[in-house]
Amino acid sequence: MSSGFLPLCREDMQARGIEQFDFVYVIGDAYVDHPSFGHAIISRVLEANGYSVGIIAQPDPADADSIAIYGAPRLGFLVTAGNMDSMVNHYYVSKKRRETDAYTPGGVMGRRPDRATIVYSEQIRRRFPNAPLIIGGIEASLRRLAHYDYWDDRLKRSILLDSGADLLLYGMGERSIVEVADALNSGLAIEDITFIDGTVYAAKSMDSVYDALLLPDFAAVKRDKRRYAESFYTQYCNTDPFCGKRLAEAYGKSCYVVQNPPQKPLSQQEMDRVYALPYMRTYHPSYEAAGGVPAIEEVRFSLISSRGCFGGCNFCALTFHQGRIIQARSHTSILQEAEQMVWEHDFKGYIHDVGGPTANFRAPACDKQLTHGACATKQCLFPKPCAQLKIDHSDYRLLLEKLRGLPNVKKVFIRSGIRYDYLMADSDQGFLRELCEHHVSGQLKVAPEHISDAVLQKMGKPAAAVYRRFAKAYQEMNVKLNKRQYLVPYLMSSHPGSTLKEAVELAEFLRDLGYMPQQVQDFYPTPSTLSTCMYYTGLDPRTMEAVYVAKNPHEKAMQRALIQYRNPKNRRLVEEALRKAGREDLIGFDRKCLIRPLREGAGRPDAAKDSRRGKTTAEQSSPARRSATEQDSRRGKQNGPAKKKKKTIRNIHQKKAR
Repeated sequence: MSSGFLPLCREDMQARGIEQFDFVYVIGDAYVDHPSFGHAIISRVLEANGYSVGIIAQPDPADADSIAIYGAPRLGFLVTAGNMDSMVNHYYVSKKRRETDAYTPGGVMGRRPDRATIVYSEQIRRRFPNAPLIIGGIEASLRRLAHYDYWDDRLKRSILLDSGADLLLYGMGERSIVEVADALNSGLAIEDITFIDGTVYAAKSMDSVYDALLLPDFAAVKRDKRRYAESFYTQYCNTDPFCGKRLAEAYGKSCYVVQNPPQKPLSQQEMDRVYALPYMRTYHPSYEAAGGVPAIEEVRFSLISSRGCFGGCNFCALTFHQGRIIQARSHTSILQEAEQMVWEHDFKGYIHDVGGPTANFRAPACDKQLTHGACATKQCLFPKPCAQLKIDHSDYRLLLEKLRGLPNVKKVFIRSGIRYDYLMADSDQGFLRELCEHHVSGQLKVAPEHISDAVLQKMGKPAAAVYRRFAKAYQEMNVKLNKRQYLVPYLMSSHPGSTLKEAVELAEFLRDLGYMPQQVQDFYPTPSTLSTCMYYTGLDPRTMEAVYVAKNPHEKAMQRALIQYRNPKNRRLVEEALRKAGREDLIGFDRKCLIRPLREGAGRPDAAKDSRRGKTTAEQSSPARRSATEQDSRRGKQNGPAKKKKKTIRNIHQKKAR
């Protein structure tokens, strides 16, 4: 195996004495050889199995030669849009263009095309029409069957067809890619590789497809939103690798897109092998002149301990991509990586994160999951923890203790998020104590998302009372430890089920908390989530009951403004929202009011004052209080250590602490 970066240009290929690569890997991100980047894992896994891989990072769609720098590969082309869906990478939920791209050298926007998987595939097809073409990554994985596309506001067919690819790999892909490579290497034609779990292929008829569950055809789901909701829920109930069925979706009379069942979870030994591969753990040196690749800063001093999530949030695509069964690395594997990391010259003593999609999930939810899979129509934590759920933080606590004891380590943070409902279900509150004592940097970010139980039910999140109990327990623990540490809640506006009534309810919660978020996260309808299906169809696919959906931009602006009701710029929107919701009682001078009446003839209202403290909004809104930024399909994104701030908001929790 290579001890350096994989080839990124023709000169690298020649320096290695390679005449023809087995695979040419076209990626939408810059080349970063770190296990937090999907292309790094797939290329290193192929290399470990004896296959040579050449990387083409961010080729120019307008330059036909940019895709052909190595010539035709021996076995095939691999294509991924990158660590994010290219449309989420490029656009805010408002559909306005983002200014920067963290996965591009220097953070420059525009180095990859919209719908990158399709564009790169078309580019390859024009230049190498007969080469096997395999697509994968988050963009392909979540668009593998008919899906709602928020940016075009319509239902789109499988990306396998739109890209012209021969095969689509969904999920994490380590085992699938090796099986595909071995099949191609044995001489099997790409069109005959129809039997590998975790893949999607096209068939001209159902004659050769066995034991498949036939979904409604594309014409039917495009015509009838209810049929789409039914189809989507069938897909959702078949995402488990142990009990998921093979699915087939018709496109006319002579084309079927067939999804094989998901790949089985990796064992701990397999996970350890994947993360022990010789990653360089940084971006390719050719990017240094441009300022490097910003995304590496989020993960360079972080440790991935697990993958998968049984939390089941409806707005999250993890169920469709990583699955609900937790796969964890051993302590030995994680410690070996950490021991290398802590001696790097620019390591400052802080491990930024130890986790995954959910940090405090380190084992499958129950023993049954490893033999019979996750329950198709039931959730482990929603609406309340399952009676069979194994609730145990001891393994995670032991891992954190070992990491704290490493040389050069000053502090180990937990940034990737914890499930506070899982924590509160644990009768042993030892983890809460250790969390507060060792792993918080002054602020703990958690994700209640909303405070209305009606909205939380549509989100698949625990009831508001659970968050309140956690907030109380967290504050009491900090008082016991004589620490002044605060909660920063992630909140979401305009999720399906949220009317102005529920948005006002959330604003009242923030009023009582004494906290105004600096940023507000609108619901983002990304492909292949239950919430996106609700957004498109107006139906809850689990029950087929109607769901209210805020789609009008002005109404969404009002819901967003209510969360930041103290901001003078939002004054008129807040008043309009309160009047439309029939809550004029919240306009006045009482301490429970959100805003004061607008003075007659005033062009702009005075900055609202907090009736309890007499301070303006600007004084209350400390920069230390930061909310979530735009959400993509990966909620477990890791963050660097928060900077210490001189000022914080003195909210209810802080008063109790004093």
